[in-house]
Amino acid sequence: MQKKKITIAGAGLVGSLLGVYLAKRGHSVKIYERRPDARVNLLDGGRSINLALSDRGLQALAKVGLEEKVLKEMAIPMHRRVMHDVEGNLSYQPYGQEGQAINSVSRAGLNMLLMSEAEKQGVEIKFEQACLEVDLKNAAATFGSEEKPERVEADLLFGADGAFSAVRGAMMKTDRFSYSQQYIEHGYKELEIPPGPNGEFLLEKNALHIWPRGNYMLIALPNPDGSFTCTLFFPNEGEPSFESLDTVAKARAFFAEKFGDALALMPNFDKDWEENPDSSLVIIRCFPWTRNGKVALIGDASHAIVPFYGQGMNAGFEDCFVLDRLIDEYGDDWEALFKAYEIERKPDGDAIADLAMRNFVEMRDLTGDPDFLLQKKIETKFSKKYPEKWTPLYGLVTFSPNVRYSEAMALGQRQDQLMAEIMNMPNIHEIWDSEEVEQRMLQLAEKL
Repeated sequence: MQKKKITIAGAGLVGSLLGVYLAKRGHSVKIYERRPDARVNLLDGGRSINLALSDRGLQALAKVGLEEKVLKEMAIPMHRRVMHDVEGNLSYQPYGQEGQAINSVSRAGLNMLLMSEAEKQGVEIKFEQACLEVDLKNAAATFGSEEKPERVEADLLFGADGAFSAVRGAMMKTDRFSYSQQYIEHGYKELEIPPGPNGEFLLEKNALHIWPRGNYMLIALPNPDGSFTCTLFFPNEGEPSFESLDTVAKARAFFAEKFGDALALMPNFDKDWEENPDSSLVIIRCFPWTRNGKVALIGDASHAIVPFYGQGMNAGFEDCFVLDRLIDEYGDDWEALFKAYEIERKPDGDAIADLAMRNFVEMRDLTGDPDFLLQKKIETKFSKKYPEKWTPLYGLVTFSPNVRYSEAMALGQRQDQLMAEIMNMPNIHEIWDSEEVEQRMLQLAEKL
């Protein structure tokens, strides 16, 4: 294979992993990152402190020998959801079959690990280098500052520079480039439950905690130091909203009423509420993802999604995995390779964007609903007994990396139609565990 000179804009999670993949193939790779090196001052860049790493992301890490290292050094497995009602009562929902889990990982820690691994493979990373200009025709870009710009020539240019990608910005000025940007009505704010006196976890450690409240919710993910990062997903405007909770006193009173058990574990609530920003949530779709067989978008630059399926990072890592497979298939024909990449990945990027919004509704509205919980219980029981006949949608998305997102969404829609028939059976809450229901599920499963 012909060795290429490759530039990557963005040393975030996806850009760093892409650098590892390409360097392992012998290409000369340079990454340019607009932010400072987080490893120098142990910065987290103001971004969410932890993310959910699941099988798609793990598959991509495994391909370059990093899965075991990440799981061993920084992951906390979360086997189930724990739902907290207004009174503080708990209910539980497993994420998959026994032994399956999603993993809470530090965004900053994982990013630093991937950057260091990229450098071990010979990748050069330059920091505080904003992307100022892009030459799509020649796969060149200008980085640095207005006072000290540097034009970088390459054979290939990848835009891994996030939801507001400068590389995509250049592509948006070209003919027949489709683009949409949708801010949802909710934003988010991060809070913290610190560890107990001896570093113990004050909530169940191996679980993702959810306080579902209809139009909004609070979630908490565990960190290795015993703390939990809490994220409030909340309307930006209206009543209640970030706009209406315009003082710490109002916010504290609201939490005392709606999230009392969580507030009791937040000694720094007032400080966190005042100092942590209200952040927006955006969905970005575009096409094409490549230009001239020389420039390609990857990760959030091509398909930014909301975080409610925990798949943003996993989808970006899967981009790297798919691209690597296509390199095996197409070799040096990068024009055909890039076309195949965007045609394959675009439907999956759209699907996971839709699924993430669907899961938001499920998490905030339905995880406390008896009918919803019963449906999940029936599906879980049936899939455990007949795994070859039925895998719930969450399992298809999270634990089935060989099933494309678009295929999972289509199958999930058919499953929903069939489960509606089950839930409409007379006295389903009394007979859900019966032979009658199992036989009906077997009949319906044949239609999938």
